[in-house]
Amino acid sequence: MSNDVAVAGVGMHPWGKWGRNFVEYGVHASRAALADSGIDWRDVDLIVGGETVRNGYAGYVAGATFAQALGWNGAKVATSYAACATGAQALDTARARILAGMSEVALVVGSDTTPKGFLAPNAGERWDDPDWLRFRLLGMTNPAYFALYARRRMDLYGATAEDFAQVKVKNARHGLENPNARYRKEVSVEDVLTSAVVSDPLHLLDICATSDGAAAVVLCSTEYAARHGIGGGVKINAISTVTPTFPQTVIDMPLLSTESTNAVPAPERTFKESIGQAAYEEAGIDPADVSLAEVYDLSTALELDWIEDLQLCKRGEAEVLLRAGDTTIGGRIPVNPSGGLACFGEAVPAQALAQVCEVTWQLRGQAAGRQVEGARVGITANQGLFGHGSSVILSV
Repeated sequence: MSNDVAVAGVGMHPWGKWGRNFVEYGVHASRAALADSGIDWRDVDLIVGGETVRNGYAGYVAGATFAQALGWNGAKVATSYAACATGAQALDTARARILAGMSEVALVVGSDTTPKGFLAPNAGERWDDPDWLRFRLLGMTNPAYFALYARRRMDLYGATAEDFAQVKVKNARHGLENPNARYRKEVSVEDVLTSAVVSDPLHLLDICATSDGAAAVVLCSTEYAARHGIGGGVKINAISTVTPTFPQTVIDMPLLSTESTNAVPAPERTFKESIGQAAYEEAGIDPADVSLAEVYDLSTALELDWIEDLQLCKRGEAEVLLRAGDTTIGGRIPVNPSGGLACFGEAVPAQALAQVCEVTWQLRGQAAGRQVEGARVGITANQGLFGHGSSVILSV
């Protein structure tokens, strides 16, 4: 049985710091996706909202929130939350109901209004919450984790601060022609290296911002797409939402320690490696078939990790690809042709959906100014707190 569903339409609200309610952004993105699909709102029978958990305002019922804002149409609703993997989990919920024959047309939407500065846990004492504990006990903000990953690459593979800066330079160039990107300005290696050090070896321009923004995707069955002549042939072939396998031998945010392998052998793959592998296996697609990747570049160094985690090159070779220009548009395997989080920033429930929007535009040949020529297969990757992995594979 095929797990394919059709991408009927995609839409976004531009990323930035707009200071308005997240619902406004989500409605904008939803209407754009519906217009792109040509499907009437009244024909949508399922709305899945990506939950916005930010200091207690009403994002906790996102599915119903967006259904009401768009106009009650009698559709079923669902709400998903998986931190930075929220959008992919919401997408998987919609896909599962379509494949089960319980839905024919689904709208998936995520949007966010973020505070300035570091994303921190909500207030209150929660001694069983590792995210809260890392702030309370260690003062460990996200950039400190990013720096640990970066230092690991330097120690293991000889990565340099200049390599990390070159990732930012590449992504900034990619984002120049992206109308939804927040930052649309070229930067140089020197700009990155002379920006403030946030957590050594990472500078301010190595780290993504927090942003407001939204993305939406309209899914339908492949039969519905064929009957109505919509979607441009873009299909979702696989969605991975795997969790870690015990024991974890590489520290993953927000865990503070790893488990011993004295009693239990180390797993075949790390958690991040297993995310993409699960998607490849479900889709029946080989990493060599991938035309482009949209990955979760919370920091420049993390992009290099993801290139290897997705098996786009061997372990320790991401810097080789970067230095050769293979990960830029026109290279062998363009990574983050949208500009990535380097140009967008984090809008947590929306970012995994934004990646799907970008891959869809690339596969349709509609990514003006940043098009990966001949793109046939795209993969996305995200990691959310508490063991939420996500990867989506799309093809034409």
